[in-house]
Amino acid sequence: MKIINLTLGVFLLCCPMFALKAQQQPQDDKMTWFADAKLGVFIHWGIYAVDGISESWAFFNNYVSHERYLRQLDGFTAKKYKPKEWADLIQASGAKYAVITSKHHDGVALWDSQAPEALTTKKHAAAKSDVLSPFIDRLKQTGLKTGIYFSLPDWSHPYYDVHTRTRRRYDIAADPKRWDSYVQYYQQQLDELSKAYRPDLLWFDGNWEHSSAQWDAAGTLQLLRRYNPQIIINSRLDHHGDYETPEQGIPIVKPEGAHWELCYTMNDSWGYQPFDRHYKTPNMIVRTLIDCMAMGGNLLLDIGPKADGTLPEEQVAILRELGRWTKKHAEAVYGTRAGLNDGRLREKSTFSKDGKTLYIYLDSQRAKYRLHNLLTPVKNVRIVGQPTKLVYSFNEQLLDVNLPANAFDAVASVLAIDFDTAPQFTQGKTSTAYSLVDMLAEPSAQHAAEHIAVSSDAGDNIFAGKLTEDGVFLTSEYDAANAALKQWISKHAEVLHDAHAGMPQGHYAGYSALSKDRKTLYLFVAGQPTGPIALKGLKNSIARIFIVGEGSMLGHQVFNKFYWSAIPGIVYIDIPKERLDKKMTVLSVLLDKPIDLYRVEVGAIESNL
Repeated sequence: MKIINLTLGVFLLCCPMFALKAQQQPQDDKMTWFADAKLGVFIHWGIYAVDGISESWAFFNNYVSHERYLRQLDGFTAKKYKPKEWADLIQASGAKYAVITSKHHDGVALWDSQAPEALTTKKHAAAKSDVLSPFIDRLKQTGLKTGIYFSLPDWSHPYYDVHTRTRRRYDIAADPKRWDSYVQYYQQQLDELSKAYRPDLLWFDGNWEHSSAQWDAAGTLQLLRRYNPQIIINSRLDHHGDYETPEQGIPIVKPEGAHWELCYTMNDSWGYQPFDRHYKTPNMIVRTLIDCMAMGGNLLLDIGPKADGTLPEEQVAILRELGRWTKKHAEAVYGTRAGLNDGRLREKSTFSKDGKTLYIYLDSQRAKYRLHNLLTPVKNVRIVGQPTKLVYSFNEQLLDVNLPANAFDAVASVLAIDFDTAPQFTQGKTSTAYSLVDMLAEPSAQHAAEHIAVSSDAGDNIFAGKLTEDGVFLTSEYDAANAALKQWISKHAEVLHDAHAGMPQGHYAGYSALSKDRKTLYLFVAGQPTGPIALKGLKNSIARIFIVGEGSMLGHQVFNKFYWSAIPGIVYIDIPKERLDKKMTVLSVLLDKPIDLYRVEVGAIESNL
């Protein structure tokens, strides 16, 4: 039987002492603002908003002809475009930078490009204007950092070799001069953007179509640095980027790179598509931001303006709620560094930049929070953004915090634990699972249920052979347990009688267990969730979900599962508050086959056929 450490809030360490070091790694000077920012807003605006079709991909994949796609130039009016309102809303959302498309793969430049045979909104669209400059001018006035998206490919330009998925204009090896002309063309456009806007960040896309040498990536980077030696480049300028850009799929495990940013849509589309109503809720978006922060990354959240320059109401509402939450919890957002991501803490967490404050993000209401095996004396414990004084005790390496109901945020609350120095944890007591003796000695049925969840998650089952699936005790040993605990055990006998180890860290912000055949996933849900619970990286189909012990069937929604991507979507499950168990609720998730989890590092999407 596996040896585990028994904690409620923390999986204990396997070494005598742990001092926080990773969070205090020195940052490159130019990356400091990026590492501190945490939240940016992506803007996909172009002629594709006219018909509300896929940006550039619509003609590349031959869904519409190139000629028909370009007719949208006649409908791109920008007649209600108010760049000040855009920039002010982005600033109010709590974002610290914005990245706007200057040119997507369709080649339509939003500024007045003078490069040969360039398509521009100034010369060719109904707007007859440079629509990029007014926004960037206003953005700079707000003090936000300026990011510019730039597509390396230009599927409309006669110098470029690729036209659609099934058609090429020429072969580079047979006509290298024509390709050289294209490289000069796109580098001229970058020169124009650099002179006009002096961006802080350049967000490249489309690099997969050619090699670094063919793109002359080194020459491009040298060009950009002439205007801004401290410019930050994303990973999509081959081998010359400063940070990774996972796309759409929230990472399951912390990315290896020192810096990374999740680019993420509010619905399923980058640009404006009127029939895409599959919006995530503000609750889901805030918790996605927390996910990214906990792993030391940023969230770049996308909006897609309409062709007239107005923003969809749903997107405005999400940005406003983000602004409410980030303003209230600013100290637990900006400047934070990755938290405890190695199994010691199931809740999401971050550290302050100096490592002296541990922030724990709670997406459920609960009466108490416990942190075990803490060696460092606690200076203070508080709820960020709340004046309520917390009652807590710290002794024998146990921090016990009482959480008043009125202290919780509607979306997610942040528990801040302050120290005079970076905290240290010790291995503490270990034992072979949570023993029967331990359970019977526990005066609180709720705490016992929490211990049982920890033990079940680790695969250590004290009920094996002593409890039937329908809740009958097979031994008199349990007679000494208090009535409330016996009732809870009997109610949840389906999982407890033969629980096997649950999912590894990262898939669920709580404890879990699996049936012997691994076709049923059990989720332990503590407290009263403030939103749907989330499952990441589940490749299985779900047959049904019900509450263990009382049978209520629950629905679920899947977001960010794209047919052209192997990355599973996120499963969100709502639990009716009136059906929650006061001690610990357990959900049964019936799968189509033995559980199959996705734990591959998420990267750029190179195709969406």
